[in-house]
Amino acid sequence: MQRMVPLILAGFLVSNFGSAAAARKGKDPKTNLTWTDPIKATEEDPDFSVQGEYGRATADQPWGVQVVALGGGNFDAYLLQGGLPGLGWDKSKSRIKLSGKRDGDAIYLATKDNVHRASVREGLLLAYEYGDTIARLRRIRRQSPTLGKQAPAGAIVLFDGKSADEWNNGKVVNGLLENSNPTTKRKFGSYHLHLEFRTPYKPFARGQARGNSGVYHQGRFETQVLDAFGLEGRMNETGGIYSIAHPRINMCLPPLSWQTYDVDFTAAKFKDGKLVKDAQMTVKLNGVEIHKDQVLKKSTTASKVKGLEGKGPIYIQHHGNPVFYRNIWIVEK
Repeated sequence: MQRMVPLILAGFLVSNFGSAAAARKGKDPKTNLTWTDPIKATEEDPDFSVQGEYGRATADQPWGVQVVALGGGNFDAYLLQGGLPGLGWDKSKSRIKLSGKRDGDAIYLATKDNVHRASVREGLLLAYEYGDTIARLRRIRRQSPTLGKQAPAGAIVLFDGKSADEWNNGKVVNGLLENSNPTTKRKFGSYHLHLEFRTPYKPFARGQARGNSGVYHQGRFETQVLDAFGLEGRMNETGGIYSIAHPRINMCLPPLSWQTYDVDFTAAKFKDGKLVKDAQMTVKLNGVEIHKDQVLKKSTTASKVKGLEGKGPIYIQHHGNPVFYRNIWIVEK
């Protein structure tokens, strides 16, 4: 298993989408508050600087914590036995949910039975069990070991920040590829794909309304993109192969972090029009393997290409959220 390393805090940028339209419809406009720039999010929402991972980027810690901002000073937190995902915690170990809110310059969280509590102040989280301190953790930022990985010799560069010439309906915004339903002009069989993405920060949104997009392999099989930081790790969350398979572990980083997909895809094999071997894929999210040789017996619900035979494009879904992509390249097998 590859490990992720700390990321030094760097500045970044926001847009607010849909507030006026939501108000006209009688909905709470805060639901659609959206930041697409980390600098603006830091400046305009104090909760953004609290949300994130607390622990160490090593595998020798008894606990790790993920804190999720829910808007208006409200938070959920997950106390993870064995450390952070990819560094000790997995689905066989305890995952304890705490909830709470801001009180002055501190955040106070607790389980429903008050057995576990935590406080966060100035980037330091203290966790308690029956009143005894069990963890003293600093906020860290991790990044994928494949972030910024250069295309090898023989690769087809699909997006390098300069143009969207490889895409139908491609749109470049500040050097990034917008999820405007771009579809590659080329079609592919088997390949290795590297792709980097960044979900927005939408603290008041929930579930599928929180940074939804997706990458469709051959236009048939979707690796989901969503702000799934701190969630259980389901097939409709980042890392899931939508409607087909849950990820082994939820390796999703906080919103407005750059994240990576590295996918080895093997196309289905047909002989005389008959399927003789199913397609399959191995997927790494942020450098950690979350699917290994996953068999794909059917296409994803709402796939863009009919049937399972023949080559297909890479398609990036627009699903009502501003998600951006960069450094996309592919090596055909």
